[in-house]
Amino acid sequence: MSPHILVLGGTTEARELATELTARPGTKVTTSLAGRVARPGAVAGDVRVGGFGGARGLADWLREHRVDAVVDATHPFAETITANAARAATATGLPLVVLRRPGWRPGPHDDWHPVPSQAAAADLLPRLGHRVLLTTGRLGLAAFAHLTELRFVVRSVEPPEPPMPPHTRVLLARGPFTVADETALLRDHRVDVLVTKDSGAAATSAKLTAARDLGLPVVVVRRPPLPDGVTVVPDAAAALHWLDVLDRP
Repeated sequence: MSPHILVLGGTTEARELATELTARPGTKVTTSLAGRVARPGAVAGDVRVGGFGGARGLADWLREHRVDAVVDATHPFAETITANAARAATATGLPLVVLRRPGWRPGPHDDWHPVPSQAAAADLLPRLGHRVLLTTGRLGLAAFAHLTELRFVVRSVEPPEPPMPPHTRVLLARGPFTVADETALLRDHRVDVLVTKDSGAAATSAKLTAARDLGLPVVVVRRPPLPDGVTVVPDAAAALHWLDVLDRP
């Protein structure tokens, strides 16, 4: 029978994996998208949009659609769906792999300040600067809303959700960005501190280089921990290899 692979997507790696899998004769691929981005990139194979209804709903969907394996290629900060995928895989007995691009690592000249959450980033900010470039996405800005003395430039793909800090300028933009672009942005807005999540994406890493070149501090929100016991691979090629090993007798 043709294998059915569910890819929990929304990332570049998920699209790469879906493209490779759909090119394999006899392989059925369904990519699930959360639906939070209005214009996601094109995805090969079947696509479903929206939630499953928690771990139990996902387990029911896996059984109903006779899925053979699950690849969680969601964003490193998509903590809820990753936890639900692990529980659903356990409940159904299906193999699961988590595809996570490697996180960023500071160099010797970087001034990084790792924190466990956006709330912790907000607590630290007043001691580091007053003009902030905030690139943590459109969700969670409420953590910074009480910082009335600071000036924020918030950059995201989609319009951010309120509440937001009172002195905020929103820039809607999608990467990749060049170092020259990021340097100009930081200078034009007189930014003196950058806040970012450790997404690990090459398309958005130029801001880190620009901040280092300008001598700016960077507050880096660390990734949430993965569920215990899950298998993790760093890229689409490794996920394909994992799937190939499953097929071997």
